[in-house]
Amino acid sequence: MLKIAFDPIYAHPLPEGHRFPMLKYELIPGQLLHEGLITKDNLFSPDELDEETILRTHDREYWHQLRDLTLSAKEQRRIGFPLSAKLVEREIRIAKGTIDGCKYAFEYGVAFNVAGGTHHAGTNWGEGFCMLNDQAIAANYLLHHKLASSVLVVDLDVHQGNGTAQIFENQPQVFTFSMHGANNFPARKEHSDLDIPLPDGTDGESFLTILKDTLPKLIAQQKPDFIFYLAGVDVLATDKLGKLSLSKDDCKARERFVFEQCKANNIPVQVSMGGGYSADIRDIVNAHCNTYRVADELYF
Repeated sequence: MLKIAFDPIYAHPLPEGHRFPMLKYELIPGQLLHEGLITKDNLFSPDELDEETILRTHDREYWHQLRDLTLSAKEQRRIGFPLSAKLVEREIRIAKGTIDGCKYAFEYGVAFNVAGGTHHAGTNWGEGFCMLNDQAIAANYLLHHKLASSVLVVDLDVHQGNGTAQIFENQPQVFTFSMHGANNFPARKEHSDLDIPLPDGTDGESFLTILKDTLPKLIAQQKPDFIFYLAGVDVLATDKLGKLSLSKDDCKARERFVFEQCKANNIPVQVSMGGGYSADIRDIVNAHCNTYRVADELYF
């Protein structure tokens, strides 16, 4: 069964200027339900994540400042919006949804979080609308509970997964792979185990050629027993922040290749949706929904 973490809090209202991107968190499951691809049985609502699990990834002082809403104005500006209790609750539910998704991925091969992909959050900072790094938290959960011994993070969002890279810079059990726009946010890049920076205007053919040359080799070399996939659609040519030139069909081909590699190698994969900032919300929602459509076709 295709299992998808979703909670209404994912679309929690934000200050003016931030509400538009949040619409997708309600529209994606709504579209999938409308198509009949899923029913409400496919959706699950995560609980709040416990502090002990958070502290395996994030520094205690940073987490307590986040929890207690005492981050400085400068730190909040780095995150990109003012801190609130509801926003922190949103983050910890997203992280729990990714952990729960891992358990479903072991059972069904693949599982999704409608939100997540908060890859700019490092051990002791939040940045770029990310406060807690959901996939890093989940990877550490799997390792701590001995549910996995070798993890591969495949980050194909247009922005480098700088927080994820920093968190795992000295962790040999987690290999971080980020293919992203070279001239995009963040200005200061961290060092993933493998970074592939792409020039502005990279098209779908070039993107897919690089991915198809890289991912099978990584899987063969690293032999992961679990994969985290960050499936951002801010690589679209229509994206206001992306600087790359992929079409929705290119994104769909990207998803197909990633899932085919996971499935062929019998590696469970958890998918967090990441970014998407096209001017027309329909472009964002349709591109994200294609990720679910391809998974449903290949796995179910």
